[in-house]
Amino acid sequence: MHTREEKVAAFGRLLDIMDLLREKCPWNAAQTIDTIRPMTEEEVYELSDTILKGDRKGTAKEIGDLLYHMVFYARIAQEEGSFDIADSLNKVCDKMVFRHPHVFGPEAGKPTTAKEIADTWELVKAKEKDGNKRVMAGIPDAMPAILKALSMQEKARGCGFDWEQKEDVWPKVQEEMGEAKDACEEDDPKHMQEEFGDLLFAVINASRLYGIDPEAALSGACDKFRRRFSYMEEETLRRGLKLADMTLAEMDAIWDEGKAKGL
Repeated sequence: MHTREEKVAAFGRLLDIMDLLREKCPWNAAQTIDTIRPMTEEEVYELSDTILKGDRKGTAKEIGDLLYHMVFYARIAQEEGSFDIADSLNKVCDKMVFRHPHVFGPEAGKPTTAKEIADTWELVKAKEKDGNKRVMAGIPDAMPAILKALSMQEKARGCGFDWEQKEDVWPKVQEEMGEAKDACEEDDPKHMQEEFGDLLFAVINASRLYGIDPEAALSGACDKFRRRFSYMEEETLRRGLKLADMTLAEMDAIWDEGKAKGL
C-alpha cells in the first residue's frame, strides 16, 4: 500500500492533469457541469457493478474515474469563480467532524455502537448549519425508485421511526399484497399503480430490515431469469422448434430443465 505522502502526491497529479486538459484538450475544454452529469451517472453504475461482482481491481479503476469527475466539476466551478476543490473537501471534512461527536467532539471516547449512531444519524444531521431542515429534503426526485425507497426508510430509521422487531414487517407486506390484489380486481389502473407501489415499498423495507440489498437481490433475480430464458431459447432452437409455436406447458418443461441444471 502507498504512504500518505504518495496518496497526496497522486491526488496532486490528478489536479495537474485536469489543469492541462482544460487548457489544451478541445473536448475537455468544451465540457460543462451539465454535459458531464450524464457521464457521472454512468460511472456510478459502473462502480456499483464492480462492487456487486466483488471485482476489487475494477472497483479501484472506477473510483479513479469518479474522482476524475469530481475534480472536473470543481475545476469548472473554479473557472466560474464559484468554488474550488478545496472548498468541497473542507465542506465534507467539516460535515463529518460535526456528525461524529463521539470521535471529534466532547463525547470523544464515549462508548457507543454502530446501531446507536445509525439510530440518531438524521437527528444529528438536522442540527447542521445550512443543512436540510427536513429529513426527506435531501433525497433527489431523480433518484432511482428502489434506491429512493431505501434512502427514505434509512432516514426514517435515523429518527427512530422504524419497526421495533424486523419480523413485524411481514404483516405489513401481507396487507399491501392484499390491497394490490383487491385493486387489480377493481381494474382501476391508477389505484393499481398506487397499491403496487405500496407493496414494492413494503418489500424493500423488509429486505432492508433483514440486511439484504434490494437492488442486488433484484439484479440477481434478473440474471437468473436471463440464464434460464436463454437456455430455453437455445434448447428450443436445438430441437428445431420455435417459441412462437410452443405452448406455455412446453416452454415450462424446458425452463424446468434449466432450473434443474442450476441455471
